[in-house]
Amino acid sequence: MDGVPCLACPMKITVVNNEAGHRYEAWMGEVLAAYSQYTLDDDGIIAFTHTQVADAFEGKGLATTLIRAALDDVRAGGARKVRPLCPFVERFIARHEDYQDLLYVGSD
Repeated sequence: MDGVPCLACPMKITVVNNEAGHRYEAWMGEVLAAYSQYTLDDDGIIAFTHTQVADAFEGKGLATTLIRAALDDVRAGGARKVRPLCPFVERFIARHEDYQDLLYVGSD
């Protein structure tokens, strides 16, 4: 997920899955600019719980870039469904039909 474009950002963003920290991270050079925390369960569900953008990077589309890359990574893995507990992730998926197939549809 190296060099993800962000239209309003001055440089390329690198998005990584920090599996040990259970979060996707957006880096601009050596600076952690944003992250989206998640939990995993045994049923193959990834629940995005919180997305945070550093103050210096707010309003530049960084969260959108981060979540798009994270969901693309989930899709590439092929086995997981998404539970969007984070309001930003929930709105992103609602606005982008091409990601709605990733949604977990369950009774809990």
